This record gives sequence, structure tokens and C-alpha cells, in this order.
Amino acid sequence: MTSRSEVAALLRLATPLAIQQVGQQLMGLVDAAMLGRWSDAALAGAGVGNNLYFGISCVGIGIVMGMDTIVPQALGAGRLDDARRTVGAGVRLAILVGLAATLLCFASPLALELAAVDPDVVGEARPYVYVRALGVVPLLITVAMRSYLAAHGRTRPLVVAVLVGNVVNALLDLVLIYGLGLGVIGAALATTIVNLLTLAVYVAGVRAIDAGAQRPRSTAADLTMIARYGIPVGAQLFAEVGIFALATILAARLGKIPAAAHSIALNVSSFTFSFALGVASATSVRVGHAIGAGDLPLARRRGLSGIALGLTAMACFAALFIVAPAFLAAAFTDERAVIVATVPLLQIAALFQLSDGTQAIGAGALRGRGHTRATLWGNLLGHYVIGLPLMLALAFGADLGAPGLWWGLSVGLTATALYLLTQFLRSTTAPHRLPVTE
Repeated sequence: MTSRSEVAALLRLATPLAIQQVGQQLMGLVDAAMLGRWSDAALAGAGVGNNLYFGISCVGIGIVMGMDTIVPQALGAGRLDDARRTVGAGVRLAILVGLAATLLCFASPLALELAAVDPDVVGEARPYVYVRALGVVPLLITVAMRSYLAAHGRTRPLVVAVLVGNVVNALLDLVLIYGLGLGVIGAALATTIVNLLTLAVYVAGVRAIDAGAQRPRSTAADLTMIARYGIPVGAQLFAEVGIFALATILAARLGKIPAAAHSIALNVSSFTFSFALGVASATSVRVGHAIGAGDLPLARRRGLSGIALGLTAMACFAALFIVAPAFLAAAFTDERAVIVATVPLLQIAALFQLSDGTQAIGAGALRGRGHTRATLWGNLLGHYVIGLPLMLALAFGADLGAPGLWWGLSVGLTATALYLLTQFLRSTTAPHRLPVTE
């Protein structure tokens, strides 16, 4: 394939995957916007609660995402039965891991009390987490189904599910938050219902691929193989999400206004980051197909094409953050003090859009390559060895408050991006040989 055709193929796969990721984030933005007009405490509580929920469930998501290495490589090598067997193993693993994650979610609000978070925020976060915990198992099963669908290039179910899900979520938010007066419980319940709807659409999509053929029975060895690649991804996602969750808890300790501003800035940044995640998923599939076919130079070209595409998109978002931060903040709240506090956070976020995109797509390329442990080490180094100390020093030592937290996040993301890019280039340069076992 020529360079132009490679980019075109990547775009065909990345566009629907990005739409799916954007749609997922849009549901969160709608929740935040509606809760912001319910009360500042509800907005901050849901933000804190969502970070607790996702900080736990992301480990399970990452473990199941071990399929992102196995399925594309199997398809690239023409081993169709291995790919079909893997999806069954992924579902079994999702249920096992999901049940454990559900229990942890129910216990997680205790961390807020130990961290001396504002009681009003804790009071809103606790019920939010309890309701969201009911959707962990369905969420993880959808991750397994999504991996299988994306590896086959069957993205229509992903787009249909997210489009329908956004409409249903918005309607349920209106009814449950305002009509029934359930506040954060209504927002959490709406999201959980949409999780179940999404699962139903994905299952139908997978059955269409199999065309009624009986799937080979998965084995314990299949579960072990997924976990082998997935556990480092789960740990990487926990490290990545965990640093933002920690920043959210620290912002909550600064007060309601900094916590609300941090929540808004994080929601907006997560929305733009979803584009990078879509490109990352597509890059993982494309690199994995090349690895399965035994073509290491092609895998390198595909990984670099994904990073270049992501950088282009993230540069556009960075410009928007600089030009219109107050406009973006006003979409979530009418409180002038919260808008003013959000503006500098979005301006700082503009600076790390390129780094955030690079580290996400670099991690996707490494998943396709089969080097998932590198993504873990990169996040530990960037976020915790470099970013966290700087966050604490600037926010509390230098008394910069929430902007100090975001400067630390920015530096950590940049360090992570540089590490992952270096590792991908090294892993796709001779004398590296296939197969891809680490």
C-alpha cells in the first residue's frame, strides 16, 4: 500500500471508532451539563464519583483489551477460528473480572471520607457510584465485543449503539434528574441503562459476523493469553485514569469551585481525547494485522500514520481551547466564579493536547505490536515519577491551586508520550524479529 492509501484505510476505520468514542464522552458531557444546572455539589460529586468508578472499572477494561493484540494478529495471519474462540474467552473473562470490580466500586466511596473531601461532595458521589457499579459487567462485555467488531472492521454497530444511546441518555436524564428529581442518581441510572442497550446492539453485531456458525469453545489457555497481554494494559489504564482521579480528589480538597472547574475542564479534555482514542483503536487494529501477517515495516508505517493523524486532530482542539475557553466552560454552568476558574485550566489543557494524543495512539500502536508492558512503564514514569511530584509542588507548595495540578498533569503526559513513541520506534526497528512475545 502507498502512504496515501494507508492513511485512507486508517481513516475509514478510525472515523467510526472516533465517533463511538466521542459519543461515549458526549453522554458524560450531557450528564455534567444537566447536573451543573441542578447544583454545584451534584456536578462535583458526579465528577468525583465517575473518577472512582472508572478508576476501578478501567482495570477490567484493560484486561479485556488484551484481545486488541490477539484478535487482529490472528485475523492478519488468517487464523479465523482463533479469533472467534478469543471473543468467547473475552466474554468469560469480562464476567469474572467485572464481578470483582463491582464489589470494589461499592467500597470505593470510603476513600473520599479518608481523603477528607467536602461532605456535600461525598454525599452526592456515594449514590452515583453505587448505581454506576451495577453496569460494570455489561460494560466489560461490550469491550470484548467491541474488540472483535473493530478487528473485523465492522464498525456500524458501534456507531448505531452510540447514536441511539445518546438520544436515550439525554431523554432519561431529563426525566430522571429533573422530572423525578433524582439528581445524580438519575444521571447514573440513565448511563447504566444505556450500557445494557449498547451491549444488546454489540451482541447482534458479533452474531452477524459469525453468521450462525458455532463458535469454537474457549479454553483456560485462551483466558490466560488475553490476561497476559491485558493485565499490563489494565495497570496502564489504572495509572493513567488514577492520576486524573487523584487530581480530582486534590481539586475537591481545594473547595467546591476548584472542584467544579476541574470537573468541567476534565470533561472537555476527555471529549477531545476521545478522538485520539478512536485513532488509537484503529491504529492498534492496523498494526496488529501487519504483525499477524509478519510485516514489521508495515506495522511501523501504520503506527506512525496513526500518530500523525492524531496530532493533526489534537492541534485543532488545542487552538479551540485557547480561543474560546470561557464559551466552553459556560456550556456546563451559569456560575460566573466557576467559569472564571475553568478558563486557565482549559488554557493549560490546550498545551498538552498534542502530548495526550501522542501517548494514547502510541499505546494503541504498542498494543497492536504486542508490547503492552511498555505502555505501563511509560505511564508510571511520566505520571507518577515526574507528573505527581510536580502537581503537589505547584498546587500546594507554590500555592497555585487547580492550575498547579494541571501544569503537573501536562508535564507528565508529555513525558509519557515521548517514552511510548520511543518504545514503538525501537520495537519496529531491526534487529527485532517476529513473533511478538515480550
